[in-house]
This record gives sequence, C-alpha cells and structure tokens, in this order.
Amino acid sequence: MQETSYSSENVTQLTSFLTCKDYLVTGELFDLKIDQGLQLLSTHPQPLAEKLPKYYESSAYISHTDEQTSFLGKVYAGVKSYTVAKKWQLVQKFVKKKGIILDVGCGTGTFLAFGKKIGWKIDGVEPASQAALVAENNVENSIKTTIFDSYFDDKQYDAITLWHVLEHLPDTHKHIERLKKMLKPEGILIIAVPNFKSYDAKYYGQYWAAYDVPRHLYHFSQQAINTIVNQHRMYVISTMPMIFDAYYVSLLSEQYISNKKNWIKAFWIGFVSNFLAFFSSKKEYSSLIYVINNNNSFEC
Repeated sequence: MQETSYSSENVTQLTSFLTCKDYLVTGELFDLKIDQGLQLLSTHPQPLAEKLPKYYESSAYISHTDEQTSFLGKVYAGVKSYTVAKKWQLVQKFVKKKGIILDVGCGTGTFLAFGKKIGWKIDGVEPASQAALVAENNVENSIKTTIFDSYFDDKQYDAITLWHVLEHLPDTHKHIERLKKMLKPEGILIIAVPNFKSYDAKYYGQYWAAYDVPRHLYHFSQQAINTIVNQHRMYVISTMPMIFDAYYVSLLSEQYISNKKNWIKAFWIGFVSNFLAFFSSKKEYSSLIYVINNNNSFEC
C-alpha cells in the first residue's frame, strides 16, 4: 500500500529507503521512507505520543543528563561547553541587542544558563520531566513541556532555538507555524538537525547513529528544510556546519556495528565527512545549523 507525506500542501508518494534498528532502548526495527520531491525521510511506524517516552528511557541518552562519569560522557560534556559558547556567538551575530530567547528542547538548561549569565531573558521548553527539573535548577526559571502551553500565547521572542530537536517533533508544519507566531517580526529561528545526505550517513547506512529511530521521527535534507520554512513565509538566510557531530555520530555508529568504540576509524570517517563537505559546493555536513528569518513579506 502506498503512503503519502505528512505535508498537506505538497503531497507526494513515499517509497522505502532503509530499515533501521533502535540500538538505544528496544532493539525494534523501523522503516525509513522517502518523499522524493521534498527529499525528506520519515520513520515508520511512528510511536503514539503516549508510548514515545519509553524510547527515551536510557541512561545512555546523555543529552538529557549532565552525566560525566564515562569517558564518552566527559568528552561530550567538554565539547558541549565549547559549543554552547559558539552557539551564543551565532545568536548574537544575528540579534544585535540582548533580548528574550526561547530554547525548545532545552535539555538540562546548559544553553539557557549561559544566556542568562550574559544578560539575556530566557524561556525553555523540555518535555522530559527529569531533564526539565535539572534545567529549572540550572536557570532558576519554570520550564514548560510544550510550545503549545498557554503561557506562550502572548509571548514574542527575538530568537528561538531548536538544537537537534525538530527531528523529534511530530507534525513539523504545525510546530513551525506556532514558532513563527512566537517570533517578533524581525526575530530569527535557529534549527540544527542531522543531514542524511552527509558522507557519514551514506557510509554507515542502517547503522548511522543520527537516524536514532524512533526518537527521530523525521530526517531532513537542506532541500526539505528550505522548502518547509518557505511554505510558512520564512527563509533560510545562513547555513553552517556542526563540525563535531561527524566525529560523535561516527563513534556511536561504530559501536552499533561492532559493540566497540573504534576511536581511530570513527575519527577518520568523521574527518573524511567534514573534508568532503568542506570542498563540496553542496556542503553536506553531518549536521547543519539553519538560521531562518521571520520575514512576513516573503513570497513563496
């Protein structure tokens, strides 16, 4: 039986692309299907909302913890500290005056805590209750569980960020439209997502850790992001790489293949992926950051 993409504005047929395994929690198999016109992958079947939390019940899901006991946890924490500062440099490059920011999927609040320290007003959204509690302690702010909370009905932000979050959200268009309404007319939306067109994604195939089924419901290409935001009268004004992701994802992918941390090979594949992306006109890095302008006058 043929299926169609989630977009009611541009319905096209979905075809099989790859079968992947949930290596983190359940070991279940999920199919990735591709919308050829949009160049967007979707996970099938997608867990019901009430069943999705069980797929996050793993101590290995370190983006929801501040765990630093394992070597990988310490490496992740070190890189995270560096990248948080770089993320704020990016925000302040496009928003010249300190204002108010919303971080969707804020995890334990590290990004928000840094922003508060340098003088920004902050809000956060985090559906995972344990991570939200840690975030509230870190930022001394109430963290909401969804952007559809009535708290946000009359709020407008200078910047909204989603660092590796959009791929987790059902109904992409519904979320993008809500985020647009929450932005000031001159505000910016920053979205970071894995890129299934990267070399490391093609090299590892079904083992590519950034597929992360079924937690990742959608898997984006540059074409998909540009098309989707354009449908909401927004547009991408800058695209840039997340260099460290190629190494981290390659390391996890190697572990999925052999149950071993093949550091040397993972580093090599990460390096090759970044190298090829850097010297390619398409810039297909392992993960990409999109800076999106909330331009209400933009015509699709």
